[in-house]
Amino acid sequence: MAVTDSIASEYATLTEACGLVDRSERGKLALTGAGAAEFLNGQVTNDVLTIEPGTGAYAAFLTNKGKMLGDLRILNTGEELLLDTERVALQALFDMIRRYKVGYDVELHKRTVQSGLFSLIGPDARSIAGAEGLPTEEHAHRFATVGGRPVRLIATDAGVDVLCDAEDADTVAGALFEAGAVAVDEAAADLVRVERGRPRYGVDLDETTIPQEAGLNERAVSFTKGCYVGQETVARLFYKGKPNRHLRGLVLSAPVPSGEELRVGEKVVGKVGTAVVSPARGPLALALVRREAPVGSTVHVGDGGVSATVVELPFA
Repeated sequence: MAVTDSIASEYATLTEACGLVDRSERGKLALTGAGAAEFLNGQVTNDVLTIEPGTGAYAAFLTNKGKMLGDLRILNTGEELLLDTERVALQALFDMIRRYKVGYDVELHKRTVQSGLFSLIGPDARSIAGAEGLPTEEHAHRFATVGGRPVRLIATDAGVDVLCDAEDADTVAGALFEAGAVAVDEAAADLVRVERGRPRYGVDLDETTIPQEAGLNERAVSFTKGCYVGQETVARLFYKGKPNRHLRGLVLSAPVPSGEELRVGEKVVGKVGTAVVSPARGPLALALVRREAPVGSTVHVGDGGVSATVVELPFA
């Protein structure tokens, strides 16, 4: 795996201008009804009751034992709660809502195929989306128009997301391209995501992961709200325990594929999550690494031909 001219060009677009990634395949749902916020507050790790219209939050939803079934973004439009999640976690989220909403004044709406979603990544994202007045706080959002079509602009850590009706997606994308956005692949966007130290559920995190292991407590967990599914494990680990694993960065001696085991001597201490070759920093990866391999230590990858230094995130 080398840095191709194409990847280098797309990376330059994402870091110096504005790239557009089509993420319409992400799972999307909506909740309406007077009991929607109260219901969801009892199911996810963050405090839904404090999300005001025009703002949002990132959260996880868990098993009773505190293991992640997925993560999601929650946006309060004033009329409904918009939820989006990795496609791999959509069915679990849908099933959880459908199973536990009984007794609440809440209705569940499917939005995955009904909605388009484009991520604008890079320093020019706000000007291209017409989002100069959008608050910079992550998950802030507002109604707008792009190409004459209604959209919702959403602040992200790397730019702006544009949510629209599926039938308007081609028109909206065309207007964004005309304004200066350049189409890039998800693989190129992974370069920016990895450098920023943002894990992805289904690649870096899975159903064995506890939020604290993934460094998600600050972003995704409230320790002051009421009870939610999996709270006991999450709270006990936070107040009294030490996680066995931590999300770390790997600075690699050579490129490696995702899924390779990490070893210290004969002991397996983790496996490679998202692996990239950054034009700026060389081969990098995210990984959940056991505490036997602390920051600054060296681990061996796969058959041992490649080594990696364990570092804190984000990458400097």
